[in-house]
Amino acid sequence: MDIGAGDYVHEVKALMDEVVQTQGTAVKKAAALMIGSLRDGGVIQAFGSGHSEAIAMEIAGRAGGLVPSNRLALRDVVLYGGAPVSVLGNGAELERDPTIAQKIYDLAPVQPRDVFVLISSSGVNGSVVELASIVKEKGHDLIALTSVQHSTAMTSRHPSGRKLFDLADVVLDNGAPYGDAVLPLPDGGVFGAVSTITSALLAQMVVAEVVRGLIEEGQAPPIYRSANVIGGDEHNRALESRYAGRIRRGA
Repeated sequence: MDIGAGDYVHEVKALMDEVVQTQGTAVKKAAALMIGSLRDGGVIQAFGSGHSEAIAMEIAGRAGGLVPSNRLALRDVVLYGGAPVSVLGNGAELERDPTIAQKIYDLAPVQPRDVFVLISSSGVNGSVVELASIVKEKGHDLIALTSVQHSTAMTSRHPSGRKLFDLADVVLDNGAPYGDAVLPLPDGGVFGAVSTITSALLAQMVVAEVVRGLIEEGQAPPIYRSANVIGGDEHNRALESRYAGRIRRGA
């Protein structure tokens, strides 16, 4: 196999097709949970650490996305909890620490009807597994966006031995291989990560199904407009006012 841009695109296209073909039912189930939450005044709470935070950003607070959405992050303990920046330390180590999960949950503007989307391609780090455990103990619906292949090949870093997909009501499988990358290096390594692309695809597929469902129910979907189009700021502020104190748009 060659290892140029064209080969990467070929691999990504094939994987995207696979995700579309295999995840349709899960996408609809995830959308149904979100619609039920939004119908009852809930908010979509999204969390991802490391590169998975990019997918939380796809779900919460972006143009073309749902206004009643909130992004949780490891740094919330600094931004909203007043902890010193030094707490963040080595991000890779922090995302493996289960004790930070309760702090993140406690600092979030969560209400009982909120639904959670937790994103982790490996699905084994302590923070995300512990947060998933807390979410379920509190009675929230939980959607996991993960790589089933990668997670299955890993040993959990959580004391319980559980993984993210063990706790979820709905599992969205991004199809990424173990190790994430798809192109071979001459020395036997691999490069060309794919999980961000397929996870973003799944996130937007779910949003599309939510919008379709709300329209079919006769509701006007609360969707962000770009802040860089005329009238975008005014439109967005009007919708955000409905969820005052419920959604954060910090760093």
